[in-house]
Amino acid sequence: MASPSAPAAQSDRAALLKAFDEACTGVRGLVESGVSSVPALFVHPDPYASAPLAPPGVSIPVVDLSLPAPAAAAAAAEAARSWGFFHLINHYQALGVPEDYPARALAAVRAFNELPAAERSAHYGRSMVGGVSYFSNVDLFRTSAASWRDTVQIAFGPQRADPARIPAVCREELLEWDAHATAVGRALLGLLSEGLGLGSTRLEEASCLEGRVMVCHYYPVCPEPERTMGIVPHTDPGGLTVLAQDCVGGLQVKQTDDDGASYWVDVKPVPGALVINVGDLLQIMSNDKYKSVDHRVIMNTREEARVSIGIFFNPGKRGDSDFYGPLPELVSSDNPSKYRNFTMPEFLGAFFRRDLASKALVDYFKL
Repeated sequence: MASPSAPAAQSDRAALLKAFDEACTGVRGLVESGVSSVPALFVHPDPYASAPLAPPGVSIPVVDLSLPAPAAAAAAAEAARSWGFFHLINHYQALGVPEDYPARALAAVRAFNELPAAERSAHYGRSMVGGVSYFSNVDLFRTSAASWRDTVQIAFGPQRADPARIPAVCREELLEWDAHATAVGRALLGLLSEGLGLGSTRLEEASCLEGRVMVCHYYPVCPEPERTMGIVPHTDPGGLTVLAQDCVGGLQVKQTDDDGASYWVDVKPVPGALVINVGDLLQIMSNDKYKSVDHRVIMNTREEARVSIGIFFNPGKRGDSDFYGPLPELVSSDNPSKYRNFTMPEFLGAFFRRDLASKALVDYFKL
């Protein structure tokens, strides 16, 4: 029999969540108020006990975009198969990305989150009005413990956000970074298409560049970093993620060795590099040739907030007759389809009905 106090505890939690969200200042607002401990809503029971850290020297692969195309494609495909994550370097020279990006965009996101609370709160809200929202924790009301971060989210496709809705302090920089990151995404989708033995435009033809969403995360300084998390272990739902991170660090990727043992690998910031990872949708479309893996952000003990900008590349075709699943060219009698077909509304609906740390999204669509 449930404890008589259980409904009251749930009611108290709901009231606390509502009060936190309606303050419209996010986790940064808690820090500004002078909290000396992590509020109960953000406490994770033993958050770092799930797997040990990797031995020293273990790191995610590096893909050099200045290599000849066949070599770069082979390196990207191998990293996507074996790790699901890699650092990308030399995209500046290969694609003409200005060398002051994404640093300018990261600095602009920091500047927004460090505006006075009254200025930030004018932008706060969970609905994507005009394709833009500023909030704390996408799964705030579905998860058992919130994470220590705030987010500005911008839709760049299939319907582009109204630029006027993007906070002025970071508007120009985020619009410019979207353009440069899209060039990076196009190049990577080409390499990964070739790595599947397909033409370089196959994934782009499946509209995988068209459904872009940018998430700008800000992880405030935390008074008790051992009691909470920046982001819980999860996989990204989309096709491909292009991540820019500052020098603070905290991203970790879960890797499993040949003996079945799992451990967490630090993705230490590399100057001039981007972090690339495979999402659930690309794992499905590749029929498990590429893998989407768990990753998390741990809280750091530095007296400096962490900033990152991720861009999720997803299919833009969202109609009831637009179906996704394993690419037909990758399915045969010797390699049957491992997933059923689905529409993007069904896929995204499954994602938004769950909390980030719940059952892997790919499992919903397995045959």
